[in-house]
Amino acid sequence: MIPTANQISQKPLNWLIRCARTARQWIVLSVALGIASGLLLILQARCVAGIIHSTVMEGLNRNDQWSVFIAILALIGARAILAWGRELAGFKAGATVREEVRMDLVRHITDRGPAFTSRHKTGALTSVAMEQVEGLHGFFAHYLPQLALSVAIPAAILAVIFPISWAAGGLLLIAAPLIPLFMILVGMGAESISQRNFQALARMSAHFLDVLQGISTLKLLNRSRKEEAEVARVSDGYRRKTMSVLRVAFLSSAVLEFFSSISIALVAVYLGLSYLGYMAFGAWDKPLTLAGGFFILLLAPELFLPLRELGTHYHSRAEAMGASGEILKILADDGQEPTKGTRSLEPNKAVGIRCKNLHLTYIGSGRTALFGVSFDLKAGEQVALVGASGAGKTTIMNLLLGFMQADIGQIFVNNTPLDSVSMESWRRHLTWIGQDPVLLEGTLRDNIRMGRPEAAASAIAEAASAAGLSEFIAKLPDGLETRVGERGQGLSRGQAQRVALARAFLKDAPLLLLDEPTAGLDIENENRILASIRNLSRGRTVLMLTHRLAGLQDMDRILVMADGKIVQTGTWFELKQIDGEFRRLLTRRQEEATDA
Repeated sequence: MIPTANQISQKPLNWLIRCARTARQWIVLSVALGIASGLLLILQARCVAGIIHSTVMEGLNRNDQWSVFIAILALIGARAILAWGRELAGFKAGATVREEVRMDLVRHITDRGPAFTSRHKTGALTSVAMEQVEGLHGFFAHYLPQLALSVAIPAAILAVIFPISWAAGGLLLIAAPLIPLFMILVGMGAESISQRNFQALARMSAHFLDVLQGISTLKLLNRSRKEEAEVARVSDGYRRKTMSVLRVAFLSSAVLEFFSSISIALVAVYLGLSYLGYMAFGAWDKPLTLAGGFFILLLAPELFLPLRELGTHYHSRAEAMGASGEILKILADDGQEPTKGTRSLEPNKAVGIRCKNLHLTYIGSGRTALFGVSFDLKAGEQVALVGASGAGKTTIMNLLLGFMQADIGQIFVNNTPLDSVSMESWRRHLTWIGQDPVLLEGTLRDNIRMGRPEAAASAIAEAASAAGLSEFIAKLPDGLETRVGERGQGLSRGQAQRVALARAFLKDAPLLLLDEPTAGLDIENENRILASIRNLSRGRTVLMLTHRLAGLQDMDRILVMADGKIVQTGTWFELKQIDGEFRRLLTRRQEEATDA
């Protein structure tokens, strides 16, 4: 399980290190394979140096050294296999962490529901869950393993160089720390630039998605050309920020190459002067052989190679730090955290609800949405909750769905506090139908059986018939296997709402929560939907939120809300006779209908 932002004090590097535990075995395997490859490299350099020495100094011909040539070929093949295995282990490490982080983000967002997502742009959330999670890959696949290898392999190389020449080993030992030093100095700037780049990407994604979703309106208002220019401007700004990151990356690479080249050149000069007799120290009072000097010269570039690769992958660290900052902003935004109860409700039992003295103030805006709301919803009772926009109806719905918790007061389900009930158990007992039916890309059958995936074909067909879909499905060449697009693309609003109703019929839950189920429908479709809802409501506890007051005559009770309070309660006929909020709402709706 990926650690939460609060567990690690919202420090990106601490969070990344904690996340690495998820893929510990793959990271350790990558390091082990890298170390094995480094040791084989030392042995390969020893064989090559031995061949050169034997040929030049001892006059051996190639026929006498076939075994060494075969050993070198075997070492090259083994290193290639180890390199492949290391890349595979690194990819698995990055993929494991990315999958866990992405699932953690999805759980965090879905657990908190619409009350959370309403505070964030969809494009920004998508950018975090996709592009910015992808930005973590290099940190776990390359940077962390290379961090260990940049210590282990140079240490092993120095361990075999020092017994041959302390002077050459000393030169390399002095120069080696300069590379990480300059890498860190350059990387500090790259980290800041990467974070700004990810923020720009999130803003651009959010803006682009908003433009796509509103393209029809922009066309109608003749504003599409202006938005096209705006998208081009934002994209160009992102391009410039990306190029600034690459500029820093190339600059740091040049600095690292410069220092490693200077160090190797110093070792080569030392060896050359030693062979020419101008230097007689640094070899432990022993003559420096051609095999020893050539062995050192072969290993000198390899000593700096892990450090140079670490410098290259340090930008993966900077990228991951920038990405994790944006991810942590989402994970740290708990908002109204969902309940974590563990009790289970008795299955298939009628549901009664009691709301007692509910107070709630929205985090961030500071707006108080509910002021001491109390009401009962008896098992099998059908109740409508009406009121003007902003009265607090949706807040009550979010509380009942478990997406939010009241600051003061409690909700009881069959005399059990809702905050002590497991959300999984609670949501099995309810069906929610909103004003915007949520349909996913797939077949009509797939969308209907979302609430009961194991349902038999006959039960699905029966639910579709009860929702009034039979006539529509009969006209389709593929029937229930007809595919629909995301958000119900290919269906009218009324058809999509009937698919949502079929889903509710199939789930057969004892509690039915309706949030403006007929919003945006014409009179014909509204009447069809209301007829299906009346069939669905039989024997169930029903709470319906609505602005429309027509058709509420059959409800057992109507609760009228205003300014976060319930100001009236009664039947449609009782409330119509009393001067109050309900009569004002009714008069206003009649005037709007007359004007229309």
